[in-house]
Amino acid sequence: MMKKTLFLALAAFLFGTAGICQAQAETSGPDTELATASIVIKGSTISVYNAEGSKLEIFSLTGTRVGIVNIDSNAKTISLSLKKGCYILKVNNVVRKVSIN
Repeated sequence: MMKKTLFLALAAFLFGTAGICQAQAETSGPDTELATASIVIKGSTISVYNAEGSKLEIFSLTGTRVGIVNIDSNAKTISLSLKKGCYILKVNNVVRKVSIN
């Protein structure tokens, strides 16, 4: 019984600790775009700018993908019908945390 308790405590400690993260070195010169993608939220309406040809990914806070929307113009407005709560929006390298009331 003592070994089982010790094993569970050790497993909880190992799974609860954060992993090691390392930055990835840039292999080429800067490939900066003139206009980076941006996300603007007003209520349950989301506007995505400068991301034509990209995808807007919507995640719950648990990491489950809730939805995905193709961005087919430089100024795309999307009306979402999500439950109340917090969500994470991602377009290219731009990530925003939003709260839907």
